Amino acid sequence: QVLLTESGGGLVQSGGSLRLSCRASGFNQRYWPIGWFRQGPGKEREGISCISSKDGSTYYADSVKGRFTISRDNLQNTVYLQMSNVKPEDAAVYYCATDFETPCSGTSDIRRILYYDYVGQGTQVTVSS
Repeated sequence: QVLLTESGGGLVQSGGSLRLSCRASGFNQRYWPIGWFRQGPGKEREGISCISSKDGSTYYADSVKGRFTISRDNLQNTVYLQMSNVKPEDAAVYYCATDFETPCSGTSDIRRILYYDYVGQGTQVTVSS
């Protein structure tokens, strides 16, 4: 059974940093594309980053590029989203997702994260200004 469990959310000051974790179980995340998307209050879901299963290439939405970093820890079977220079508009519920059949091979694939088959329960990020 493919399961994703997010953690690491919480309250962060504007300009601060936070690291979100997405622990995979039931499958080896190393061989699956993994993405993160978020949904802020009153906003639509927004794909923000994904990491390729082929070569580990990473891709980011313009809204987070240069501030967020996605990475894998294959020993922990976990994918991370390091958030830096957090802004008030980053406040949202953050979800990780995966879909073996949908590749992450370019920036244009970030929007496809929203349609991945498997999604975690989400973790809340609140930003204080």
